[in-house]
Amino acid sequence: MYGVIRNLLFRLPPEAAHSITLRSLDLAHTMRLSGVLASKAGALPVKVMGLEFPNPVGLAAGLDKNADHLNALGALGFGFIEVGTVTPRAQPGNPKPRMFRLPEHQAIINRMGFNNEGLAHMLTQVDRRSYPGILGINVGKNKDTPAEESEQDYRKGIAAVYSRADYITVNVSSPNTPGLRDLQFGDSLKSLLHAIKDEQRQCQEASGRYVPVAVKIAPDMDDEGVRFVASALREAELDGVIATNTTISREAVAGHPHANEMGGLSGAPVRESSLRVIQGLYAELGDDLPVIGVGGITDGESAAEKIRAGAKLVQLYTGFVYRGPELIAEAVEAIRQLR
Repeated sequence: MYGVIRNLLFRLPPEAAHSITLRSLDLAHTMRLSGVLASKAGALPVKVMGLEFPNPVGLAAGLDKNADHLNALGALGFGFIEVGTVTPRAQPGNPKPRMFRLPEHQAIINRMGFNNEGLAHMLTQVDRRSYPGILGINVGKNKDTPAEESEQDYRKGIAAVYSRADYITVNVSSPNTPGLRDLQFGDSLKSLLHAIKDEQRQCQEASGRYVPVAVKIAPDMDDEGVRFVASALREAELDGVIATNTTISREAVAGHPHANEMGGLSGAPVRESSLRVIQGLYAELGDDLPVIGVGGITDGESAAEKIRAGAKLVQLYTGFVYRGPELIAEAVEAIRQLR
């Protein structure tokens, strides 16, 4: 059934289809029809970052930027939901069109630019939720925040969502905010990670509650870069790493009419580069610091291979757009076979 609905939606511009889909899910949830759409994913509990996940397949950040659709998405069978990226202040993102489908490659190119309604709106939405599951909140910096003030934006984000999130993700890897990816390297990364850890400790002391913090990184780094990130994460005593975000490479989609569009490429073409980064991180970190695998999961096997490579959890986004809720159950069952 989802295939028929998807084909109709794919006749619309991508961003319009995205909005209609989410509003339709909200309506179905309100009418108590979510069960018709929900995956049949069975329980597959796993403990990661001190949290008990009902299954290891989650929704990646980006689909529900403002937590406006949390209840509906949470009823589809995901083991956890990550919302955002949210910035301290609302911002419109980049001019439209800014999202492009590449169906021949099961891929999407986007240059959304952290469009979101800001922290205050998200906190209101999160406080209204009935979704009882694990919630991750992904935080970023505003586009007009100078590079030298980036740490303050991340501190604001962490402090604001700390009491609401089960875990927090720090996004330093979107290609659509100028200069953001520079924070993944050298002294900039070390300084940022230590600021993040300091903010986490301050929030823990104030609240008496420990909320794990993970960092989301890009696939576009060499083996030396992966080793550096692993070392910096261990040194800063962060709680997890999400690998990976979208890629700026176009090698896998060369020749496609949209191949030269600016932005991040997600979906099947990211599968191998994401896997390489996961393998590199696990080689350095082992089980000391968990990896959450995302990028190019379009079927059960591509989910299972990330677990075999060392990931403890996986997340879906573009594959979910193309396959729908059935992909959740397929991924859970493929991972179950590894146990």
